Amino acid sequence: MRSFRIGSLVGIPIKLDLTFLLVLPLFAWIISIQLGEWVSILNDTLGAAIPADAFAASGLALAIGAVAAIGLFVGVVLHELGHSVVAMRFGFPIDSITLWLFGGVAQLTEMPEDWKQELLIAIAGPIVSIGLGVGAYAAFLGTPASLPIVKFLLGYLALMNLALAAFNMLPGFPMDGGRVLRALLARSFPYAKATQWAAEVGKVFAVLLGLFGLFGGGGIFLVAIAFFIYIGASSEAQQTVMRAAFQGVTVGDIMTPVEEVRTVSPDTTVGELLERMFRERHTGYPVVRDGEVVGLVALDDALSVNDVERDAFRVDEVMTTDLHTIAPDADAMDAMTTLQQASVGRLLVMERDGRAGEESLAGIITRSDIMTALSIIKQSGAYRGEKLAEDREESLTSHPERF
Repeated sequence: MRSFRIGSLVGIPIKLDLTFLLVLPLFAWIISIQLGEWVSILNDTLGAAIPADAFAASGLALAIGAVAAIGLFVGVVLHELGHSVVAMRFGFPIDSITLWLFGGVAQLTEMPEDWKQELLIAIAGPIVSIGLGVGAYAAFLGTPASLPIVKFLLGYLALMNLALAAFNMLPGFPMDGGRVLRALLARSFPYAKATQWAAEVGKVFAVLLGLFGLFGGGGIFLVAIAFFIYIGASSEAQQTVMRAAFQGVTVGDIMTPVEEVRTVSPDTTVGELLERMFRERHTGYPVVRDGEVVGLVALDDALSVNDVERDAFRVDEVMTTDLHTIAPDADAMDAMTTLQQASVGRLLVMERDGRAGEESLAGIITRSDIMTALSIIKQSGAYRGEKLAEDREESLTSHPERF
C-alpha cells in the first residue's frame, strides 16, 4: 500500500504504510481492554505490585493503551535501525525503514552475500530489542510504586521488546532467525543453496505457526504473519536463485536484438494492429517514426478501443509514451527488477552512441526472455553464451508468441 515519510534517523527515511494507520489504533484498543490481564502478568513475572484497579477509568485505559502501542512501535523502528546501521557500516545503503501492518522493515538496496556480514546485520536488530528490554526493565525497577502508570508502561515495554527479540530469532526465514540460519549455512555451502534450505525451514515454520494460529488459540493475526513468512521465504529464495543463475549475464545476452524486433508505424489503425498481432502472434510492438522509437503499444492498449471504432483510431492515439528502458550492458537481474517495479511486460533496450550522444534501439527484453534464459541456465548448470544464443533462437522458432 502507499506509504509516506514522517522523518529520518541517521539519514534513513522513516515511512508509515497506510496499513500502519489501521493497526496502531487497533493495538491501542487491544492493550486497553487487556490492561487487567497485563497487570496480572507484570505482577506475577516482574513483581510490579500494581493495584488491580489502578486503571479503572475507561478513558485512562485507552490513553495508556495508545502510549504503550506507540512505545512498542518505537521499539520496532529502533530494532530495524539496528539492522540498518550495521548494514551501512558494511557499505549497503538503506532505502528506508517502513512501519506497516506486521511491524517494520528496513529496505536494503542490496543483500550481503558474505555470511559474516549477513550474520552481524541479522543479529543487530534483536540485540537492540534486548537492549531496549533490559533498559526498560532497569527503569521499571527504579520507578516508585506511587507511579503505577509509568511502572506499567516500562514493564510492558520491557517484556514486549524481549518478546520481539525472541520471536524474530525463530528460524522463520526471511525473519532475523532465518537470516542467521542462512548465514551459518553459507559458511559451508553456496549462497543460493543456503538460501533455498533456509527458505524451506522458513516455510515449515510458517505452516506450523499458521496451524497454531488456527487451532492453538494464536488467532488470525498469527495466521496472517505465517502467510507472509511463507510468501517472503518463497520470494527471496526465487530471487536469490535467479541472481546466482544470472551472475555475469547481461541484457544483451538474452534480449531479442533489433534485427529481429518487429515494429509498427504510429499511423497504423488499431484494427490493422490487432490483425497483425493475431497473424504474427505478438502482443507488443515498439512504435517507430522516422527511425525513432516514439512509443510502445500492447494488446491491452488496442483492446481499450471499442470494436466499431478500431478502424478510426490510430496506434499513436493508444500507445504508451512513458517508456521503460535499459542498457544492453545492464545485468539481466536488473531487467527483471525493473520489469517488476514498473509492472510492465517488456523493456526497450536502448544503446547510446558515444559520438553523437543519442540513443538508438538495440533490442527488446521481456519477462519471457528472462524466464526462458533462466530455464536454460538451470538445466545446463552454468551460463554458456553460445548455448544460450542457440537455445534462444530455437525458442523464437518454437514460441514466436513470447512477446
